Amino acid sequence: MWKDNPITARLQIKWPLIQAGMAGGTTTPELVAAVSEAGGLGTLGAGYMSAEQIRQSIRTIRELTDKPFGVNLFIPEAYDGEQPVSASVAAVMNGVREGLGIPLDPVVARFAEPFEEQMAVVLEEQVPVFSFTFGVLEPRWLAELKQRGVTVIGTATTVREAVALEASGVDMIAAQGTEAGGHRGSFLPDSPSNLVGTMALVPQIVDRVNIPVIAAGGIMDGRGMVAAFALGAQAVQMGTAFLTCVESGAHPAYKREVRETTDEATVITRAFSGKAARGIQNEFMTLLAPLDGELPPYPVQNALTRDIRTAAAKQDRTEFLSLWAGQAASLSRGLRAAELVAKLVEEAEHVYGKLR
Repeated sequence: MWKDNPITARLQIKWPLIQAGMAGGTTTPELVAAVSEAGGLGTLGAGYMSAEQIRQSIRTIRELTDKPFGVNLFIPEAYDGEQPVSASVAAVMNGVREGLGIPLDPVVARFAEPFEEQMAVVLEEQVPVFSFTFGVLEPRWLAELKQRGVTVIGTATTVREAVALEASGVDMIAAQGTEAGGHRGSFLPDSPSNLVGTMALVPQIVDRVNIPVIAAGGIMDGRGMVAAFALGAQAVQMGTAFLTCVESGAHPAYKREVRETTDEATVITRAFSGKAARGIQNEFMTLLAPLDGELPPYPVQNALTRDIRTAAAKQDRTEFLSLWAGQAASLSRGLRAAELVAKLVEEAEHVYGKLR
């Protein structure tokens, strides 16, 4: 089942298995390197990292492995940093800050890291694979990546987005179903109509584009891998499955919540970042749910809640943490990354063998 795979051949990896680039500290260099060493493709989620942090992480990964790996960034979006926060939203968030014992109404110095600086490091460090989400990459960046032989992967949540990404010149498309944990990669437009499940999305995208498709969303074990291949995907991308690995940088309480959650526990919310993302329902989401229409957009809301998330992590207050997780999170396992990769391959081969 692993023969003649265009993605493994192009990426020079053993297994058609990609660890998703989860931003926010989860994808440590140790996790990325471990996945790559095991034959998959580890990915550094660098969306919130400064240029220098990205550079250092890339160099640390290279000290740990000589295998291919990827870096994932967020396509920048226009925002107004001077936009006033509604009194209702401010009151709720300040109430949470009071409970955490941190200053009210924090002043945000920077809402997002400069994309130009982030991309400059990706190019300078000659990363083998670059993936992105939230849009289409500018032609100038794509041209520079291609000139350096970098494989480029875009994220689509609808067929229209996949078609747009193929037209832009990407090499592969990650088809992100609504089951996926974390931020929705939608961009044409970001609306409820883009909530297409992985099983419905993947074959439709496969039928409309001429480049390899990677299935993402709700895939946690060998069964999910084989199902994705049956739908026409030529690789799978898994985030939540790796979130609970030993090498993951996720907070221990966060890992515990993911391991103990249920299929009905995740919801899509804008509370933490101003952009739709799937995570485990908690108090912070509930408090801001009635004010969804008043929330500042991404990345403003994301920056405004950073102090809350930081304090909550220090105090083990998971009710105020962004617990991003997919709908099949309860299938997660607390293994080392290499063990998980080996287990996934073994499970997939077993399932495939039973179907032959």
